[in-house]
Amino acid sequence: MPREIAVFDLYMPGMGLLFVLAMLFAWLLDRLLASLDLYRLFWHPALLRLSLFACVFGALALGLYR
Repeated sequence: MPREIAVFDLYMPGMGLLFVLAMLFAWLLDRLLASLDLYRLFWHPALLRLSLFACVFGALALGLYR
C-alpha cells in the first residue's frame, strides 16, 4: 500500500484510510462483544473499546510501514 493516496488530485496519507478501516473493524468487534454480553466481564467497557481500537489500528499500521 502506498504511503500517500491520491483522491481527486489531493494526496492524503495512507494512515487516514487505515484509521477508517480500523474504526470499522473495531466497531464490528465491539458489536460482537456486546452481542455475546462480554462487556460485563470488564471493569471499564469504554477503556476496553479504546484499547481495542488502538490495537487494531496499530496492527494495520505495522503492515503499512514494514
